[in-house]
Amino acid sequence: MAGAPLATDSRVADLVKAGKVRVALYLPQYTKDLVTGELRGWCVDLVRAVGERLGIVGVAVEHPTPLAAIASLKAGACNIAIMGIDPARAGEVDYSPPFAQLDFTYLVPSGSSIQSLADADRPGVRIAVVRGHVSTLALTRILRQAIPVYAETWDVAFDLVRTGQTEAFASVRAELLKFAPQMLGSRLLEVSYGTNQLAMAVAKGHAAGRLDYMTEFVEEAKASGLVQRAIDRSGLSGTRAIRS
Repeated sequence: MAGAPLATDSRVADLVKAGKVRVALYLPQYTKDLVTGELRGWCVDLVRAVGERLGIVGVAVEHPTPLAAIASLKAGACNIAIMGIDPARAGEVDYSPPFAQLDFTYLVPSGSSIQSLADADRPGVRIAVVRGHVSTLALTRILRQAIPVYAETWDVAFDLVRTGQTEAFASVRAELLKFAPQMLGSRLLEVSYGTNQLAMAVAKGHAAGRLDYMTEFVEEAKASGLVQRAIDRSGLSGTRAIRS
């Protein structure tokens, strides 16, 4: 992807001088090879593409949660993050336009009576969620009677529903599809309680020029089909590119 001549683009001069751009990712935006430690996935492919546009190395930096990724941005340990857009984060980060969309739903165990969103929001229903994730922020704004049960990671949240400590696991459909085979007879609801739009993010009030540059990258990536091709290569269900 062609960009402005780097020698004259002051918006990213610091990144070019450093020779790398560090992009914060958080689970489940990547998988990790247990032998080599290499990060993989369509978001990792986008990180490489950002580096190629800049003419430097794109480095994907792993984080367990969105909150950890935000902390990394604010501390300057990462330059950019790929992050779900949510109003609750507006005081901490600024976003590019979105480039991909995922929907939120519930995973329920075998024999569950939960068939609809209304069924899930009843007194006594406990819902496993990942603390700080956009899917959780969206859910807690609409729940009236059900009780969210917070976990720090995806695996722990899944264990809550698998072991019967909650009646459902609420999250991104694409991620729930990965967990479903580990719980015999489980199913995902067809309905969605919201969507997650992914964008490039920078720390609030920092590097406005950098955000402008990343906005250009996002628009080019959408128009060229780069985002959709990365998603298609991953074989990930429940995720789609947003067109320009």
